[in-house]
Amino acid sequence: MTDGSLTARRRFLLTAGTAAVAGIAGCTSGSSRDSSRSTTVAILAAGSLQNALANGLKPAVDVPVEIEAHGSATVARMIDEGQRDPDIVSVADVALFEEPLSPSWHSVFTSNSVVIAYNPDTDGGARLANAGTESWYEPMVNGNVNIGRTDPDQDPLGYRTLFMLKLASRYYEDTSSLREQILQQDQIYPETSLISQFETGSIDAAIAYRNMAVERDYEYIELPDQIDLSNPQYAEDWYSTTSYTLPSGQEIQGGLISYGSTIRHMSDAAVSVFDIHTTGSYLEEHGFLLRDQFPSYTGDVPQRVRQATDQSSENQSRLGGSNQALSSTVSDITVLV
Repeated sequence: MTDGSLTARRRFLLTAGTAAVAGIAGCTSGSSRDSSRSTTVAILAAGSLQNALANGLKPAVDVPVEIEAHGSATVARMIDEGQRDPDIVSVADVALFEEPLSPSWHSVFTSNSVVIAYNPDTDGGARLANAGTESWYEPMVNGNVNIGRTDPDQDPLGYRTLFMLKLASRYYEDTSSLREQILQQDQIYPETSLISQFETGSIDAAIAYRNMAVERDYEYIELPDQIDLSNPQYAEDWYSTTSYTLPSGQEIQGGLISYGSTIRHMSDAAVSVFDIHTTGSYLEEHGFLLRDQFPSYTGDVPQRVRQATDQSSENQSRLGGSNQALSSTVSDITVLV
């Protein structure tokens, strides 16, 4: 792929993703929605899902879908405070379904990993490329890379960045206190526009989710399993040793990255969209990580939701026994204190 076509595709994806945010009317607060009001399904979702929903989900469903995306902690707060009333809500950390949202049921439908995305066309990006998986932090510590990250008070990627750096300080023998050495306040950008800072030249690299780099065709450094929050094998001995306290006082314990979704206003249209949303192949195409047990359910799942996902042939091919309770690899993702 030529540099010109690559840049054009990046701009197309970013434009399409941004356009999706404009459709927020269906997410505004108000009385409960039912099928007699509108067939349009409003989704309020994690910022990292924005492009996948706009360019993967919307073309795959037969009903109109309106998408609004923010950091997941912001999503939860907007619903909790009555600012939004979507049909479907999807967040990047199921901890937010324990508090403050507390739905009666939800699915865990995909995962992700933390990576170092970089722009190879900048000096800082080239330094990261040369450093690679074993020493990516060295040019960051030396101040030779302009870094972008998200706000830990607004979204899980922000606090997972803190988790990753703490774990990296433990993993790499010649390092200590990488958080203090690397992070600065002026590095923070909204999750929905983090990678787009590459286009403006504001940053050389971003601590991001894998899917954010994949769907925009940017280079990225894969981190060791012990620190990228993607491998169930390290959930207990590594990931769970980190934590972050949100402004609300809720303490989030580190764990396996898990995306959760639930239907807040039940209708035939919402169920059909939820089915594709949580089982569709578009997730993998956009760089998300899938496991055999996805989607897994917890709580009082409506029978019509179970039936819809059971009938999805693509879902059946992945599950090998659907509608199970959360497996041990994801049920202990987060401990709230």
